[in-house]
Amino acid sequence: MKAFEIMNELCAMALENSSWKPGEGTCDTLKAGDACREAGKVAVTMFGTPDVIRAAAAWGADMMIVHEPLYYNHPDNHSDEAQEVVKRALLEGTGMTVYRFHDHSHKARPDMITDGLVRIVFPELAAGDAYVSDPGHLTLTEPKTPRELARAFEQKLGIRRVRIVGAADEKCTHIALRPGDPGGVLEELATDWCEVVVVGEACEWHHYEYARDAAQLGRKKAVLVLGHVGSERDGMAYIASLLAARLPDVEFRYFDCGEVYTYAD
Repeated sequence: MKAFEIMNELCAMALENSSWKPGEGTCDTLKAGDACREAGKVAVTMFGTPDVIRAAAAWGADMMIVHEPLYYNHPDNHSDEAQEVVKRALLEGTGMTVYRFHDHSHKARPDMITDGLVRIVFPELAAGDAYVSDPGHLTLTEPKTPRELARAFEQKLGIRRVRIVGAADEKCTHIALRPGDPGGVLEELATDWCEVVVVGEACEWHHYEYARDAAQLGRKKAVLVLGHVGSERDGMAYIASLLAARLPDVEFRYFDCGEVYTYAD
């Protein structure tokens, strides 16, 4: 199967239940290689780090699908910056065709990245009517504190440490899911409905301080910070599994880029 056929199938899968129309501004474009290349082995990952590039090439990948930028800017515009030049040479030297799958995944209904997280941490809610109709919001059947939720995320997603901002020990049922580097965090916290916002990363002085002040003012508000990779990588693993089921003649493998953080202990 040619790389462009896999790209088209992936985008069609994402848009099955979405009215979004990709425009010229989308970052979901070919980043390296030949779209007409035959792709029998496809690597899927969150960040195309040098280690992931090497591992995918050693596996024999013809194609790689990444979620986030390769070259430190959202549209992956090329520059002569020294590190970018070295990384680009590494990638292009493998001969792999590389496609970025970001906007389509988030415009799917439900959001494919969020859906991958929910299916691991809250499998009993993944197919619920409330979640499907409003995929960024979850209503727990059993109230949990943000501290209990943080432990669940750590255990089920393999995240080393989830940070908690705000009211850590108040029982909550209403959770807004904002994986990655999202917008709308403050807007969620300001609503009467939302009690906990789950983010990958957000602005500390703005969003986190709002949550801390809210808790000190007696409001049941908290933010759980999973880290960008921790909040989205299971969505890409989920996408790899969907592709494998949809295109059985192609071999798909998810490559984990690992958390970006190193800890002292």
